[in-house]
Amino acid sequence: MALAATAAALSPVAGTGTAAAESNGGVRVMPLGDSITEGTQVPGGYRIGLWQRLAAGRYTIDFVGSQYNGPAGLGDHDHEGHPGWRIDQIDANVTGWLRTHTPRTVLLHIGTNDVLQNYNVSSAPSRLSALIDHITAAAPNAEVFVATIIPLSNSGQEAAARTFNAAIPGIVRSKVNSGRRVHLVDMHGRLTTADLIDGVHPTATGYDKMAAAWYQALQSVPGSIGQDPGPSPSPSVTPSPSATPTPSGEPGACRVGVTVNAWNTGLTDNLVITNTGSSPINGWSLAFTLPGGQTVTGGWNATYTPAGGRITARNVTYNASLAPGASTEIGFQATHTGDTGKPTAFTLNGAACTLS
Repeated sequence: MALAATAAALSPVAGTGTAAAESNGGVRVMPLGDSITEGTQVPGGYRIGLWQRLAAGRYTIDFVGSQYNGPAGLGDHDHEGHPGWRIDQIDANVTGWLRTHTPRTVLLHIGTNDVLQNYNVSSAPSRLSALIDHITAAAPNAEVFVATIIPLSNSGQEAAARTFNAAIPGIVRSKVNSGRRVHLVDMHGRLTTADLIDGVHPTATGYDKMAAAWYQALQSVPGSIGQDPGPSPSPSVTPSPSATPTPSGEPGACRVGVTVNAWNTGLTDNLVITNTGSSPINGWSLAFTLPGGQTVTGGWNATYTPAGGRITARNVTYNASLAPGASTEIGFQATHTGDTGKPTAFTLNGAACTLS
């Protein structure tokens, strides 16, 4: 794609402007990035679906940033999304933004314009690493969620995006090992090019997939969006994660879909678990065997034991219950020695699941 065409695709949309500071006293969350954070093509972008999920979950959140856009249905329009901006441009301004808005949580999706503008792409991971360092230095108590960038339709640019994305898990791991509050979100694995409206920006459906990924990641880190308000009052009691799961019933009452995103020596597996039975599941454990040479290094939306071989993933508090027909998405990151295959069989509470 020519640079001129790229610049046109990433130009601001009507309705953007300086933030009106819609503070509600909630946990301060800064959506940070480029036009995909701003919501080009679909004003508000992923922030619409994320806000709706947070409201439905009874979390009190205050989006913060110097920018402002989105529809009336978006309860808080503040953000720090800058169309056309690269990593270095965000880095040049981020310390000031953080000091002004003091977020508790940062959602970072950046690097797409480095690829589209072919701007020293080989050193983009180093620029991202430096940006994360500057964020954590300016906001040392903030939880920083770093996303892999979403797919691109142009095959050459997509190859560059995959190379860039392959470096991100190692960058995040190095920050975690040095005591920083940094978390990986595999956004690339959540969308396909069918979710893009112009080859770069998501459709409304694609943005909502991003929202779901952010929300699940936020729920997995205590305090990032405040205390878990728990379920709405109900006569039923949800077991704690340590409780023995209740078997769901007959074999085949569950379905598991698996998506693998692999790079040189690492991979992520996203698993969608669906209750296909007629009875609710209250507390669950999913068992499966990793291919040889794969070792789990971290995960989200479940606890994973042990690190290799026969794995058991157990629910956390907010996804313990699955009504008939309901699904929950979990995932993990792993290293590998060459075999990037996915597990081929799963049992949920001892019952065999079908594969989708």
